[in-house]
Amino acid sequence: MSIIFHIDVNSAFLSWTAVEELKNGKDRDLREIPAIIGGDQESRHGVVLAGSIPARKYGIRTGEPVANAFRKCPQLIMEAPNHKLYKEYSSRLMEFLHTYTPDLEQVSVDECYLDFTGIAHRFPSPVDGALEIKNRIYEKFGFTVNIGISSNKLLAKMASDFEKPNKVHTLFPEEIQAKMWKLPVSELYMAGRSSVETLKKLEIHTIGDLAQMDPVFLELHLKSHGRMLWEFANGKGDSCVVTEKAEAKGIGNSTTLSKDVTTEGEAKEVLLKLAESVGARLRKAGQKANMLSVEIKYYNFEVNSHQRQLKKATNSDMDIYREAVSLFGQMWDTRPIRLLGIRSSKLVKEDAPEQLSLFDVAVSDSDKQRKLDQALDGLRRKYGEDVVKRGRFL
Repeated sequence: MSIIFHIDVNSAFLSWTAVEELKNGKDRDLREIPAIIGGDQESRHGVVLAGSIPARKYGIRTGEPVANAFRKCPQLIMEAPNHKLYKEYSSRLMEFLHTYTPDLEQVSVDECYLDFTGIAHRFPSPVDGALEIKNRIYEKFGFTVNIGISSNKLLAKMASDFEKPNKVHTLFPEEIQAKMWKLPVSELYMAGRSSVETLKKLEIHTIGDLAQMDPVFLELHLKSHGRMLWEFANGKGDSCVVTEKAEAKGIGNSTTLSKDVTTEGEAKEVLLKLAESVGARLRKAGQKANMLSVEIKYYNFEVNSHQRQLKKATNSDMDIYREAVSLFGQMWDTRPIRLLGIRSSKLVKEDAPEQLSLFDVAVSDSDKQRKLDQALDGLRRKYGEDVVKRGRFL
C-alpha cells in the first residue's frame, strides 16, 4: 500500500511575512494578532489573500474584499503581498523536503505531496515520520505546516485540512466514515460553490450523504463532475505522486490574463489558444501526450489543477482542447480566473506504435485533423504565428 503525505503551509503568505518581519527585528508576530495579507496597490483586486487565526475569529475569510475585512475588524493590520519572498520560502521548503525523498510533487507555492512509501522503513510509523518532518520545518524555518497522511492523494489532502495549525492527521480508507462523512459537503475537495448549491437542492448536505447516493443520479444533475464528487466522497483518488523529474518531461503553456475571465465562453477561447500552442509544441518535438492537466489560478491566487489519463496518445489541437474543456468544467466553481494553463505529460514518440480499435480503423477524421494541423504548422513557421486565425478569434 502507498503512503502519501500532503504537506500544506499554514496561512503561508501571512506566516512567511511574519517570519521575515521577526528576522528583521519587528516586535510583533502577525500570526498572533488580527492581520491579513492583501490590498496590493498593483493588484486588480483588493482582496484578502491570507489571514491570521485572530482575524478569522472576526469572520474574515480568504478571498473577501479588504474593505469588508476592515468593517469586521477596524484595528486589523494589513501587509501587501510579496510574491518574490514567497517563492524564496517555497523553494527552501521544497529543498528541505527533498533531503527526505525525491518522490515529491509540488502542486502550488505552499503545498506538495510526498510519497512516504520508500522511506517508511526508517520510522516507527507514518505518523512518527510526519511529526519529525513537521517539527523540523518549524525549528529550521519558523513557520508551521499541517500534514495529512493516507494511501492516496485525495484523502491525504482532505486530512491536511482537518484541525489547524501545526497538526498531523490520518485519513485512511477505513477512517472515511468516522472522519470525513460527517463533514459538510462543501468541505469535499473540488466541491465548488455552484456544485454545493445543486447538491443542497437534492437534500445532500454532508459528504456521507453524497457518498451514499447513486452516481447515475448525480450525473443527471452534475454530469461527469457529479460522478467525480461521488468517487471523492468514497475516498477514491490517485495514489501516484508525479515527481518533478517526470513533470519536466511534459510540454505545457499558461497565460496570466489581462482581465479576469468570468464566463465559460471566455475561458474556452483561452483554452483553445493554449491547446493550439501545446499541440504545436508537441508536434515540433515529435511527441504525443498520454496525460493532460489543466490549471486554474483564481483572482485571489488560489490554484486548482486536475489531470486525466487519455484514452489515446495525441498531439492534435482539437483533442487537447476537448479534454481541457472537460477538465475545466469539472473544476471551475464560477469564481473569476486570472490564469489558465494546459500541460501535457507521459509523452511518447509521435511514430510510436499504438493499438487501434475497430472504430479507429473505420474513422478517418483523426487523419484529416492531423494533416490540417501539419498544414497550419507549416504556414505559421513560414509566415508567422498570426497568419491563420480561427473565426471565433476575429
